[in-house]
Amino acid sequence: MTNALIVIDVQNDFCPGGALAVAGGDEIVPGINAAMNDFDAVILTQDWHPAGHSSFASSHDAEPMSLTEMPYGPQVLWPDHCIQGSVGANFHANLTVDRADMIIRKGYNPAIDSYSAFFENDHKTPTGLEGYLRTRGIETLTLVGLATDFCVNYSAVDAAKLGFDVTVAMDLCRAIDFDGSLQAARDGMIAAGVKLK
Repeated sequence: MTNALIVIDVQNDFCPGGALAVAGGDEIVPGINAAMNDFDAVILTQDWHPAGHSSFASSHDAEPMSLTEMPYGPQVLWPDHCIQGSVGANFHANLTVDRADMIIRKGYNPAIDSYSAFFENDHKTPTGLEGYLRTRGIETLTLVGLATDFCVNYSAVDAAKLGFDVTVAMDLCRAIDFDGSLQAARDGMIAAGVKLK
């Protein structure tokens, strides 16, 4: 059975010193690099927002981490982060990017945020990742990266709903843990049939 490692958003803005830093976000990089050798395919995802993205608090004159309603549902308003072409959007310098078979960029539609590696936040617009995995015969996925409670969570749940065999390697993830979001994410992933290890 062909298996893939999906590395979610290990980018400068999500690591210490970044615009939306996840505590310990850089600590997982050596372990992710080491894990790449155990998989037939490695796919990296990259948050890739245009300046002024609708998910940025600055676009709404709002406080970062506040909530708003978008046409597709509730949306956390984030600090400006991972702006296309910026240093913050780059992968962490120590991540073994050359091992990637594919890089999926998400969140580039200015009107819709995209947490999941599979769908934008409207839960309808695909990124193309499912088709790529199907055409390669990949059925088993292990997810790692940032952040456990948002992009890893959404990607894992969507992958399980699409029928993939999904594991999240929790030791190679780090969470924002915003208002209890980590526990909610764990519960949601387990309910969707995702294995946590």
